[in-house]
Amino acid sequence: MRCTDQFEEAARSEGFTLIAGLDEAGRGSLFGPVYAAAVILDPRRPVQGLADSKTLAPARRTQLAAQIQATAVAWAIGVADAAEIDCINIYQASRLAMRRAVAGLHPAPDYLLIDALTIDWPGPQRGIIKGDAQVRSIAAASILAKTSRDACLVEWDRQCPGYGLARHKGYPTAEHRQALLLLGPSAQHRRSYAPVAEAWQALAQAAL
Repeated sequence: MRCTDQFEEAARSEGFTLIAGLDEAGRGSLFGPVYAAAVILDPRRPVQGLADSKTLAPARRTQLAAQIQATAVAWAIGVADAAEIDCINIYQASRLAMRRAVAGLHPAPDYLLIDALTIDWPGPQRGIIKGDAQVRSIAAASILAKTSRDACLVEWDRQCPGYGLARHKGYPTAEHRQALLLLGPSAQHRRSYAPVAEAWQALAQAAL
């Protein structure tokens, strides 16, 4: 599957000019915020090699993120933190982070292309299954969301040592699960996620 401009071109054929792609990163993580990015690409300044961020090596993601930020008409990041995720669930928190990213775009978009879902937004939009692997603007958003969140987790690793956050970015690896059992969850862990809840329960039982 290759990213193309066909969805953006279809929107332009209907008269839209500021078409934003949206995607998120961190839904499956046990720790910290979910990140979303919104990107309005400039068709006159194409970025070569855009693809789903999960398929790219970290160094390539970083390189592409810099190109996207330098050439896009606009880009913005939105987040929803662990407390919000626990309160409203990860699906709704992802949509909230996306709305925040859209609100940060200047100029504002007139059409949205979103990976897999739609959001509460007054303008026209289209959710595209596996959009990050098909749509250039969504792929660009996936890269910015991923690189921004990864940088955040490297910083959190300094503030919450012992969990290995810089290595696994909060995902439920064997290393992370073991650290949860040994150290207990931090304030930034998502308590609504089963491995975190199980670690809390284990600590409570050990204290009895």
